[in-house]
Amino acid sequence: LSANVLRYADRAADLPFAYYVYFENSSSNPYLIRRIEELNKTANGNVEAKVVCFYRRRDISNSLIMLADKHAKEVEEESETTIEVDLTDKQKHQLKHRELFLSRQYESLPATHIRGKCSVALLNETESVLSYLEKEDTFFYSLVYDPSLKTLLADKGEIRVGPRYQADVPDMLVEGELDDREQAKLEVKVWDPDSPLTDRQIDQFLVVARAVGTFARALDCSSSVRQPSLHMSAAAASRDITLFHAMDTLHKHNYDLSSAISVLVPLGGPVLCRDEMEEWSASEASLFEEALEKYGKDFNDIRQDFLPWKSLTSIIEYYYMWKTTDRYVQQKRLKAAEAESKLKQVYIPTYNKPNPNQISSNNGKPAAVNGAMGASYQAQATVIGRACESCYTPQSHQWYSWGPPNMQCRLCASCWIYWKKYGGLKMPTQTDDDKLSSSQPTEESHVRTHLSRQATQGTPVRNTGSPKSAVKTRQAFFLHTTCWTKLARQVCKNTLRLRQAARRPFVPINCAAIKAEYADRHCELAGNPLKIKSTRKPLSCIIGYLEIHPAVKPNVIRSTPSLQSPSAKRLLAPSNHSSLSILGKRNYSHHNGLDGM
Repeated sequence: LSANVLRYADRAADLPFAYYVYFENSSSNPYLIRRIEELNKTANGNVEAKVVCFYRRRDISNSLIMLADKHAKEVEEESETTIEVDLTDKQKHQLKHRELFLSRQYESLPATHIRGKCSVALLNETESVLSYLEKEDTFFYSLVYDPSLKTLLADKGEIRVGPRYQADVPDMLVEGELDDREQAKLEVKVWDPDSPLTDRQIDQFLVVARAVGTFARALDCSSSVRQPSLHMSAAAASRDITLFHAMDTLHKHNYDLSSAISVLVPLGGPVLCRDEMEEWSASEASLFEEALEKYGKDFNDIRQDFLPWKSLTSIIEYYYMWKTTDRYVQQKRLKAAEAESKLKQVYIPTYNKPNPNQISSNNGKPAAVNGAMGASYQAQATVIGRACESCYTPQSHQWYSWGPPNMQCRLCASCWIYWKKYGGLKMPTQTDDDKLSSSQPTEESHVRTHLSRQATQGTPVRNTGSPKSAVKTRQAFFLHTTCWTKLARQVCKNTLRLRQAARRPFVPINCAAIKAEYADRHCELAGNPLKIKSTRKPLSCIIGYLEIHPAVKPNVIRSTPSLQSPSAKRLLAPSNHSSLSILGKRNYSHHNGLDGM
C-alpha cells in the first residue's frame, strides 16, 4: 500500500472511489479480492475490516461458468462493436482471470492479511477489454453470484451508455413541410405558460386547492389517524401531489377558474390526493429503512425480500420523498456521529515474511521441490529440473512450489506473482481433446483444461486453474507402444528394470544404455530368434472345425446327500483345472489346432 497507510471513511459507497484490496488466507492459494466497507477495532486491540466478497471463475462451478460464458456471448451479439475479434488466445486466456463475480456476502478479515490494493469496476461495454489487460491489478465484473443459492444474476446497477441507448434525432423540418410523425406517440402538453391567467390568479387557485386538500383529510378517517393535528394535515395537503392535481385540472378546463374549482369540490365531497408518503404505513416505512440499510439503493432486492406487495415504481417514488423528510436528516446525522468514532486510517506494515512455498538452497544443495530433491546443483537460477509450469523458463532467481506434492511442479518468481494476483497461469495450453472440440463447435461450450509440459510425458492431466490434486484424470488416454519398444522390454530386461522404473516415473530412462545392450545381444539373437506366437486362425476355420468335431458334454455324477453323513460331497467327473473357454468348454489352443505346438 502507498506509504503503508490505508485511509478509510465510514462507507465506501459514500466515497468517490472504494478500496479494493488483496487478502491472503493461504500461502499457496491466490489472493482474495475484497472491497472494504469499514474498519473496526476489536476488544483486544486488533483491526478487522468488514468487506464485500468477490469470487473468481475458479471459485464457482462449471455449470455457472458455462452460464457466464453464454451471458457474455449474448452481450457481445447485442452490442454493435466486436469485443474479442482481435484478441489472441493468450489474451482471451488472461482476460478470464480478470473477470470477477460480485456477491452480497459480507465477512470480517484481519487487516494484517492485506497484501495490496487493486481496482474492480463494472464491465463497460463502450471500452475495449484490452484496457483491463493493459493495467496491472485491474478487474471487472458484470454478474452477481449468490454463494448460498449457487446462482448468477445480472447486476441491476448497469449504467446504460453506448450506441444502443442513444436517441434517434430526426432531421429538422423545412419551413412549410408537414410533420408526418404519429402525434399519439409524442409528448402531451400539460401546461401552457401563455395562458390568459396572471401569476396572482394561479397562486390564489393553488391556495384554494390546498385548503380543499386539508378539509378532505379532516373528513377522511384514515387520514385523521395518520395526521392527528391540523398542522400535519395542512403540511400533507401542501405536497406536490396536490399542486400537480390542481394545475392539471386548470389546464384541462382551459384555465377557467370557476369550472376548475367546481371540479375540486364535486357533489360527493372534496377531492383527496395522497402520495406515497401518506399511502405507506409506519410498519412499511420501518421495513423500507431496514432494507435500505442492508441493500442500499438496490430497489429490486428491496422489493423482492422486504416489500413484495409494493410496485417498483412505488418504492422508488417513496425513496425520493423519504429523502426530503426529517427522518432522513436524523439518520444521516446519526451515521455521521458513528463515523466519527470509527477508524479513519490504519497502518499496514510491509509484509516480508518468507513464503512456505518458496524453494531455497541449503548448504550448496537444491531444496526439495514439493518434497522431491533435484538431480544436481549448479546455482539457484540454473537448477537442473523441471521448468516453470506457466512460461516454461528453466531459469529464475526464485522458485516456488506449486500444486499438489505428487505433481512435483514449480513456478518462477514472475508467474508466482501472477498466480497469487490473478488465480491462473499466464500461458494457455490445450489438450488434444480440447483442440478437437474447438475445431468442431457445439452448442454448449466445454470448460478448457490446461495440459502442462510434463502431462505430455505421461503424468496425470491436471487443471491449471486450481492447484487441487488431480489423482483421477477426467479423460482416459491410450499409450500406443511401437514394436521396437516391445522388443526392448523382452531383450533388455536387466537394464530396463520395469518395476523400478514404474516406481519412479519421473526418473528418465537411459535410452543409450538400452540401445547398446540391444546391439550387443542382436548377434546372439540372430541364431536363436525369439519364439513368436502363431497368429489366431480366422473364425470361419474355427466354425468348420466345430461342425466336424462337435463338442461332447461331460457327464456329471451327483451323489444323493445322506442324512447320516454330515459332510456330503459332490462327486464330479475328473476334468482339467485349466481355464475353459466358451467354445465347447475347451481352451483356445485346442480349437486353433495348437495342441502339438
